[in-house]
Order: sequence, then C-alpha cells, then structure tokens
Amino acid sequence: MAAKVEPMGTLTYDSKVTVSFDDRILAHLQVVIWSKLRRGEQFAFTWTDPMRSGLGRTSVWLSPNISVVFEYFGGRQPRLNPAWLEALTKAANSPNGLTLVPEPDDPAAPR
Repeated sequence: MAAKVEPMGTLTYDSKVTVSFDDRILAHLQVVIWSKLRRGEQFAFTWTDPMRSGLGRTSVWLSPNISVVFEYFGGRQPRLNPAWLEALTKAANSPNGLTLVPEPDDPAAPR
C-alpha cells in the first residue's frame, strides 16, 4: 500500500523565509501563532527542514509587527487536535519558543 501524501502548504515569514509544512501541521501552527500574536506576544519559532540542502534548522523571531502568511494547498480545513494545540502552546510559552512537538493522541478522535 502506498504512503498517504499530505497536501503541503507554506508559511512565509516577513516575505523572506518560506517553509513547507503539510496542511494539518500548518493549521495547528496557525492557531498557536495567531493566538500569541493577537495578544501582542513575541516569541521564537524553530523548525527543522531536512529537505533544504545544507540547512537543517531555522529559527525566526515572531512579533505582531512582522508579517506571517499561511497558504494551504488543500481547500478544506483540517480537523484540529485540541491536545496538540495545547502541547504546541506549551512549547511556544517555554524559554525555547515554539517547536514542532509530536502530535499526542486525541481522545475525541474516532477509533
């Protein structure tokens, strides 16, 4: 059986840095990032990008006065996992800033 390919969207920071994430990850990041920016909070966001030659990790400083654009490949909003949103928010509020943490099980998800 072939592996399921997730639609890839992009996050663009300050019109200079663009990174691809699958739409499901991007939707979760958008909720967390916009929530913090809406409150006027500044924070770091670090991700790994093994697909880019020679660049394995990138960090940016997010603040309300720097543009962040989320562009989705798919037309449908992915279902959000509240447990993952909580884990990502906890990471974003830590001294290291927002990092992609593994998605925990969603107890509300159908089995």
